[in-house]
Amino acid sequence: MEQAFLPVSKEDMNARGWWWYDFLVVTGDAYVDHPSFGAAVIARLLESLGFRVAVLAQPDWHDCAAFTAMGKPRLGVMIGAGNLDSMVAHYTAAKRPRSEDFYSPGKKCGLRPDRAAIVYCNRAREAFGREMPIIVGGLEASLRRFAHYDYWDDKVRRSVLFDSQADLLVYGMGERQTKAIAQRLKKKEPVSAMTDIPGTAYIAREAPEGALLLPSFEAVCENKRAYAEATQMEYEQHDPVRGKVLAQPCAGRCLVVNPPAMPLSTSELDAAAALPYTREYHPMYEELGGVPAIEEVRFSVIHNRGCFGGCNFCALAFHQGRMVTSRSHESVVREVERMTQHPLWKGYVSDVGGPTANFRHTSCAAQRERGMCAHRGCLAPTPCPNLDADESDYLALLRKLRAIPGVKKVFVRSGIRFDYMLCDKDGAFFSELVKYHISGQLKVAPEHCINSVLGYMGKPHIDVYERFLEKYAKLNEKHGKEQYVVPYLMSSHPGSTLSDAVALAEYLNAHGRQPEQVQDFYPTPGTISTCMYYTGLDPRTMQPVYVARTPREKALQRALLQWKRPDKRGLVLEALREAGRTDLIGFGKNCLIRPERNAAGKKAPAKGAAAKAEAAKAAEKNKKPAYKAGWAKPKAKKNARPGAKHGKGR
Repeated sequence: MEQAFLPVSKEDMNARGWWWYDFLVVTGDAYVDHPSFGAAVIARLLESLGFRVAVLAQPDWHDCAAFTAMGKPRLGVMIGAGNLDSMVAHYTAAKRPRSEDFYSPGKKCGLRPDRAAIVYCNRAREAFGREMPIIVGGLEASLRRFAHYDYWDDKVRRSVLFDSQADLLVYGMGERQTKAIAQRLKKKEPVSAMTDIPGTAYIAREAPEGALLLPSFEAVCENKRAYAEATQMEYEQHDPVRGKVLAQPCAGRCLVVNPPAMPLSTSELDAAAALPYTREYHPMYEELGGVPAIEEVRFSVIHNRGCFGGCNFCALAFHQGRMVTSRSHESVVREVERMTQHPLWKGYVSDVGGPTANFRHTSCAAQRERGMCAHRGCLAPTPCPNLDADESDYLALLRKLRAIPGVKKVFVRSGIRFDYMLCDKDGAFFSELVKYHISGQLKVAPEHCINSVLGYMGKPHIDVYERFLEKYAKLNEKHGKEQYVVPYLMSSHPGSTLSDAVALAEYLNAHGRQPEQVQDFYPTPGTISTCMYYTGLDPRTMQPVYVARTPREKALQRALLQWKRPDKRGLVLEALREAGRTDLIGFGKNCLIRPERNAAGKKAPAKGAAAKAEAAKAAEKNKKPAYKAGWAKPKAKKNARPGAKHGKGR
């Protein structure tokens, strides 16, 4: 029998015969009972522990009436802003309001407030009083647990714990912490005594003995070097094995952040995946257009957690952590077998992935005992000698899924680390990925072509991507496939100058690429790249980093990567002139754009600085371009779909 949704109203509670309940779970997303939604996981976990749980999704935050509509919970309120930071959900990288919210019914915007974690906690405090335990968690709280640069305010904000009035902050994936908190609340232990739970943060009068002291909130507001030093310390200690308690003074009090919780084991991940999700949005949204976010994940499987990829712009490392764990084959097979019974099932598993699809285990054998290396990336700029690049377990899992009756095709659409694939000397996974698991286009993320920029991003050098493309083309030819690569590219990342953006445009032009989608760097809270953006320093080395800050320069860099678009023509001309690269304005095969025409139909002469730049560059017309020849991949189809946005946590 299909499992029921958890109560969302007093009527639902009455139907269950409830006149009280234990926990209220508040979320900034619509209520979608699917393991891809954090609120659903936490609510189902609490239910499995024997607690009565009610869900309050996207409540009206203008007063506290929505919070009291189902009565007062006996034990506590668990609050999250949703699957995205609410500011990212509301605004583009240009700080313009978004027109759609895929986590809301009918894609309607405005159903959650800005800084939702703070607003919801404040309303819950008004509704239920000082004595009610309020726990804030989810991605927004996780990334904002320390003093952090806020792109939208363009200033450093203190930890979200101070502004939210919550009693505890849970960071990371949250199951271990939620279980411990709930069981201790059941025993009537005051929430103020829960200072020893890994993966949580709290406010104290002073730093506990033995804690590592971060630069204070006041210091990181005034001194950018102090901010960079704090960021580096936070990342170094973000490890469940060797991490230490961190303390950050703020306005006479102290933020205390315990070390991360250990990742769930395979059996624990299996248990979390087996909770009785309906895998659908709540029926109350049916007449509102449904919740579009379910379409991408309804028939997908999350088989792993964590990512040791080390991309500096990605929030996942600071949320899920770098230690990878995965579910058992049996658990994933059971989930897909249940999918085949779904009334909307058409035979296709849309994804078997996670933060990075082809990771199934820790990057080396020593991590369980000594944790992740503090000053060494596993993959970039070069693979660690201790890297265990073995994809055989993932390949075996995909083979089992392909053999399930009723399954026509199993796709892999989550991010694939192409550098990790190249380290796997066996090559069987790469071959079968091309043969069985691509839906016409494989999405990968080279991000840029200039090695210095890739170094700031934490990505492998461009020659690694070129080797991947060569092998990809050969495997497509071997298997008789005509499949394409959709490369994700990023403009204006710290370290990228206007000249670097020109070089990337040259590189793409030389290889026949005309990207339709480009991600402008988005300084999300908590990442190393955001630290670079704010401070102009690389926190790993404390060396200066060039940063494109103004909307104008960011627009110029982005336009260069879409030089073929008519609406970008003026910006491209402006960028090339400013970069002194008017040699790329013309009719040659290496030119990016045609020259402007005057009323007589002739090329308009350059003026002022542009004329000087043309003269200065005239002798360099035959200079070798800043890219390598030989883009080894199939030529893209006309009008090929560009694919979705960047992968999870971007």
